[in-house]
Amino acid sequence: MDQIFIAPFAHPFMGRALAELLVLGALAGTVGVLILLRRLAFMTDALTHTVFPGVVIGYLLGGEGGVFWGALVAAAATAALLTLMTRHRAVTEDAALAVLLTTFFAVGVVLVSHESGYTADLTAFLFGRILTVTPQQLAETLVVTALVVAALAVLRRPLLARAFDPEGARAAGYRIGLLDLATNAVVALVVVAAVRAVGTVLVIALLIVPAAAARLVSDRLVLIVPIAAAIGALGGWAGLAVSYDASVHHGLRLASGATVVLVLVAGHLGALAAVTIRRRLPAARTARSTP
Repeated sequence: MDQIFIAPFAHPFMGRALAELLVLGALAGTVGVLILLRRLAFMTDALTHTVFPGVVIGYLLGGEGGVFWGALVAAAATAALLTLMTRHRAVTEDAALAVLLTTFFAVGVVLVSHESGYTADLTAFLFGRILTVTPQQLAETLVVTALVVAALAVLRRPLLARAFDPEGARAAGYRIGLLDLATNAVVALVVVAAVRAVGTVLVIALLIVPAAAARLVSDRLVLIVPIAAAIGALGGWAGLAVSYDASVHHGLRLASGATVVLVLVAGHLGALAAVTIRRRLPAARTARSTP
């Protein structure tokens, strides 16, 4: 077990990758609980695509160092536009998301098509580059994590009120539009932080799967949040270790980001199976004891 889960991280690049995934997994798992409470999975999926033109523009203007800032600008624009569009009663949230997703992603594809020399590099941002994480990128992720945790700590009560009882939150004096903007901004920041690690396509799994698995394990919010964070972090660790061991010792080249997602999904399926078995056992015992 040490050979698989500990020894590989003696290499500096693996150590940085592990640190990035531990932070991202815990952060995404925590924010994912808010996403599930608000039923914003589609919005999150849209955000992972709308940051793509920002990734492209940032890369073309500043190389890999510009990716974070380009994605951040695109994510902020998406969060603001989504909030503004959905304030109009004639525009539903899913319609606004569809418009933004197709528009932003199409812009990114057009930009890539005109820069054929960069196509291969930019395609990597769709699927992640966790093994090439630099100390600067790790520092940026930690800054984003601090901002998101601070925002959730300050707005915890209003955000929960908005999630469980929107009309009651409005009656209590909370500004729903600002809370929606804050939620969109928090999700956007996590997407930006994860875009280079697991890619714009796979980041949705980090945000949704750990929270969904935690929801199967417990009904109490005070437990769901830390469980989701733990599942996200441990899934990142296990996925990275498995991909390294398979690639180095068994000749199977497994993409690290995709392997992390598969490990998380396997954990979710395991939790679902355990819950199903636990619920059926009392019924089976009752059936056997009934004459």
